[in-house]
Amino acid sequence: MINENACALGSNRSVIRELFEYGRRRAAEVGPENVFDYSLGNPSIPAPPQVNDAIRAVLAELDSLTVHGYTSAVGDFDTRRAVAEDLNARFSAGAKPEDLFITCGAAPGLTAALQAVTRPGERVLVVAPYFPEYAVFIAAAGAQMDVVPACKPTFQIDLKRMESMIAPDTAAVILNSPNNPSGVIYARAVLERLAEILEAKSRQFGHPIYIISDEPYRELTYGGLTAPWLPHIYGNTVVCYSWSKSLSLPGERIGYVYVPGSAADQEKLIAAVAGAARAAGHVCAPSLMQKVIARCAGVRPDLEAYDENRRMLYDSLTAMGYEMAEPDGAFYLFIKAPGGDAVAFSEKAKQKDLLLVPGDGFGCPGYFRICYCVSPEMIRRSLPVFRALLEE
Repeated sequence: MINENACALGSNRSVIRELFEYGRRRAAEVGPENVFDYSLGNPSIPAPPQVNDAIRAVLAELDSLTVHGYTSAVGDFDTRRAVAEDLNARFSAGAKPEDLFITCGAAPGLTAALQAVTRPGERVLVVAPYFPEYAVFIAAAGAQMDVVPACKPTFQIDLKRMESMIAPDTAAVILNSPNNPSGVIYARAVLERLAEILEAKSRQFGHPIYIISDEPYRELTYGGLTAPWLPHIYGNTVVCYSWSKSLSLPGERIGYVYVPGSAADQEKLIAAVAGAARAAGHVCAPSLMQKVIARCAGVRPDLEAYDENRRMLYDSLTAMGYEMAEPDGAFYLFIKAPGGDAVAFSEKAKQKDLLLVPGDGFGCPGYFRICYCVSPEMIRRSLPVFRALLEE
């Protein structure tokens, strides 16, 4: 018999992917210049030149067996050392290579971390709006997802509501800052108060409650702001990271899980991450990209183009009358749907070949997401359509 849950997951793509595929079909029919696709977070800034230089250097300097052979399952030691050194230089993290597990992007890291810190039936808190795939990852771990309702209009964390929802069987909280889909960076004061709450609840219930920090947008911040380094605020934090956004490498599938020395049962926890990855069929992350990251761990993105898009859209749409939290990071705007029904509004936009993602799948009905890692020319051409929709 076929597993019906797996069949359902494979047969029903996310709304984001469905819109993306629809946009590709429409572009073939009416021309790409006539489709305004804000659906998918696919970086539009090329990878920094150091990345391609590193690829060429690795291929030129190392023999083929070394480049394309297996690494250690936990990741090449030189790669883990380079990442640890970068974290220490930036955050005084106290990281060691042994604290890191190199993964095929952030998603496998999240699934491994969730399985490492939960037992079947335990609960995981997520904060709306949240990345829809969290529901899939949590279910795969055999855990239950509890959603902390969105704190509108700021999209910070509703701490009182979260505190009331933490139960004896709550094992973890997933945080994503800068946030997909809102673009909001959680304020340090909010995170410090959350840490106090989690420490008190951990003492009350007699077990650690972990934060799983999903950080693919860590470097994508604007206006001189930065996302606070969570392990310094709350010791029981597991960091899941990907270079997909920061180095524009989404198709190369490379990231890591970092378990700091401050985490409870740290040695067992890093072993559990490795064991969960093993159970999922992980052998090692792509060897070539590991060797590239070993040379590029300190490379940062040029965010000027994203920032230009951010300002153009935010200033133009708010001037028209659209309402949203000002995004300080990532490359998303999360906008209140005129009329209150984001699905209906997005369908009207779709009729004009403007592709917007309803916020219902992010746990926040009444809002829609647009992804601004697109060309500025597309933004300028789409603005009259946004205005026409609002007037209608």
